[in-house]
Amino acid sequence: MSTLFTKIIEGQIPCHKVAEDSNHLAFLDIMPLKKGHVLVIPKREVDNIFDLSPSELAALNVFAQVIAKAMEKAIACKKIGIVVIGLEVPHAHIHLIPIENVSDIDFSKKKMNPSSEELIATALLISSHL
Repeated sequence: MSTLFTKIIEGQIPCHKVAEDSNHLAFLDIMPLKKGHVLVIPKREVDNIFDLSPSELAALNVFAQVIAKAMEKAIACKKIGIVVIGLEVPHAHIHLIPIENVSDIDFSKKKMNPSSEELIATALLISSHL
């Protein structure tokens, strides 16, 4: 059965795409912790990130690094935090979150609910720095 992320990859569910290559996709979290919260995923459906081959895991991290560098230019923050939890969607993914302090990566906090227009503008802003 396809995951939510596989349906996004296949175009069955829309997303606010930041970047894509043949093996990876980066898109905005629609319920972000902070403005600019990006999800980076492999296109191959794998539940556990550590079930990716070493070369796939390395390539995913290199792709995430490119996105994080663009995010640093686009979103005012001290750093881009990186988190892998893997419980929300059974498809390996990395959260890239603009942060000012460690509490900005507290997933028990209430999430933001940005409008579609805000998400479109944020995705374009980050993409413009790639």
